[in-house]
Amino acid sequence: MNTPTAAASAACPALFIAAPSSGQGKTTVTAALARLVRKRGKVVRVFKTGPDYLDPQILAQASGQPVDQLDLWMAGEAYCRQRLFEAAQQADLILVEGAMGLFDGEPSSADLAALFDLPLVIVMDVKGMAQTAAALMAGLAGFRDDIRIAGLIANACGSARHRELIEAALPASVPLLAAVARDPALALPERHLGLVQAAEIRDELETRFEAGAAALDAEGLAEALLSLPPVSFAAVPGTAAAIPTSLQGHTIGVARDAAFSFIYQANLDLLERMGATLCFFSPLSDTRLPPCDALWLPGGYPELHAARLAANAPLRDEIQTFFAAGKPILAECGGLLYCLETLTDVDQQTHAMLGLLPGHGAMRGRRGCQGMQTAELPEGPVRAHAHHRSLATDTPAPISHGRRQRHPAPGEAIYRQGGLTATYLHLFFPDNPDALARLFTPAPAGATHETPSTTPQEFHG
Repeated sequence: MNTPTAAASAACPALFIAAPSSGQGKTTVTAALARLVRKRGKVVRVFKTGPDYLDPQILAQASGQPVDQLDLWMAGEAYCRQRLFEAAQQADLILVEGAMGLFDGEPSSADLAALFDLPLVIVMDVKGMAQTAAALMAGLAGFRDDIRIAGLIANACGSARHRELIEAALPASVPLLAAVARDPALALPERHLGLVQAAEIRDELETRFEAGAAALDAEGLAEALLSLPPVSFAAVPGTAAAIPTSLQGHTIGVARDAAFSFIYQANLDLLERMGATLCFFSPLSDTRLPPCDALWLPGGYPELHAARLAANAPLRDEIQTFFAAGKPILAECGGLLYCLETLTDVDQQTHAMLGLLPGHGAMRGRRGCQGMQTAELPEGPVRAHAHHRSLATDTPAPISHGRRQRHPAPGEAIYRQGGLTATYLHLFFPDNPDALARLFTPAPAGATHETPSTTPQEFHG
């Protein structure tokens, strides 16, 4: 393991785990690789490409280390470079899990791997094909000349003969690193927005991690991973000095439980680096707010716990009093739904919510909204993303909308009532620390954040 130093660069073995498309088993394999290395007594740091919340929960449990997002648009090159540098100082191996297909998106997983010269391992579900898997690998390897593919992990392999057919057809430059048997016991459970949260199935995940690690250990991957040549990561000068300490002395209450768990580790780290004290509380079970100057109600699955949220009248009263005092509240996606008057859950049962913001939330089947946007806040622009399958109606006119990454149409609405800022957007705090500091700072005595009264409207995301 590297010893942290003040050096301008740090080196560490690293791999980028990618796939031809979503649903190939990237998270399953990445988690198994992380657990395999961890079982050897080594430190493995895992990163996830893109604005994902659920995969990092799984990967954090598998690796025993925090998992951060790396996204060139949302976080920027300097942020990604610095996080990799910091990880390389204390890890024996870095794993980066890609998003979607290798070349999908702008920027893509391939763009990130190429920028940092990370060797790529392709995970491919080979069910129903043999030599065609080799043809796909040849196409992926030859599509761009600025990436390097270290090999293939064939997922859902049916038999030893199936493996032989794939391996024999692969280009000489693309070795078969492992063949993972077709075994439902290794797959990770799913839900309407992705994987089930790790905290809900911790024991089951442990069983699957151990099984996956054993399967990859049988292929000799532990030794191969730890003997990889190191990749060098440069520090970004002035990174620490660029973070303001304007939240020094402020305490922020953060909702965190099964209903509110879509929280970037990077956001928590930034708030603490800015001097804030974080106090976590559960809207599902706590009846009192912690003493705090501001609240953050992040996204999650309030629709799955709406009855319990509605039944917690003591905490509802506490938050309503906090809101009435004009104190800052940031509510994102699931937090927005919690702040509305009512929420109709997945069983079409309607429950009373906080009532801080006029409007009603409801789930809408499999239709949803997603995509990268910039939140145009009065405090300054903050890059963000949206991913939801609910609808907010009868809401006030927004103070602004998100600006979409690649489309001129207005993005998600941003509402402000008193000290409350509510939106479907999930903000990436490190994009604009100054804006977040102002957002979480109570307004001076006599000042007001009230939005002019408006005519209610329906918002479809």
